[in-house]
Amino acid sequence: RTQHTTTMQANISKKRKFVADGVFYAELNELLTRELAEEGYAGVEVRVTPMRTEIIIRATRTQNVLGEKGRRIRELTSVVQKRFAFTDGAVELYAERVANKGLCAQAQAESLKYKLIGGLAVRRACYGILRFIMESGAKGAEVIVSGKLRAQRAKAMKFQDGYMIKTGAVAEMYVDKAVRHVLMRQGVLGVVVEIMLPHDPTGKMGPKTPLSDVIQIVEPKEEPIISIPLEAPTPAY
Repeated sequence: RTQHTTTMQANISKKRKFVADGVFYAELNELLTRELAEEGYAGVEVRVTPMRTEIIIRATRTQNVLGEKGRRIRELTSVVQKRFAFTDGAVELYAERVANKGLCAQAQAESLKYKLIGGLAVRRACYGILRFIMESGAKGAEVIVSGKLRAQRAKAMKFQDGYMIKTGAVAEMYVDKAVRHVLMRQGVLGVVVEIMLPHDPTGKMGPKTPLSDVIQIVEPKEEPIISIPLEAPTPAY
């Protein structure tokens, strides 16, 4: 049974520590993805402090995550505490609202998943998601739905809008990606949502680092005109 690093022995190797942290994050993310799917779950952040481990859950509907008088979040805290063998008060769960859900791939993938389960046509659902993402200020978006779409034969449908980078370090920085599996009656559909985030110098809506191929031309400063006094003409002899 995996225990979190805070409860493990101090003489653990660096390699084992990183593996244990990765396993903890993966299992926690899987639990919250399944548990908070309808609440617009959009990711989790783990902060380890000397006193306690803080788990920040990002979601679009934070009130539903907290539950009536904070009951739901207390239940989740209890589940995490028991599963990962934390001592009482060693782990704390918080809910944080997503600033712009239109720029969050996980929130949009969940939204598309529930539209498809509800029986909305694939093309209409995907175009609705694309339009919402682009109206939220994204530079580009891509939605792929693959599986048995109406017919028995499986196929994939791709919907694109705007500007999208596919390769390089910039793609990891600028592109937010989410994958979801939709359990339909005829089989499983795969849903992939990719959002190209806009550049934001403050770092709130998108990455601070500007794209390497974006060139800004700075206007030259106006130089002050220096008036040169005219020399008096020398008299001719």
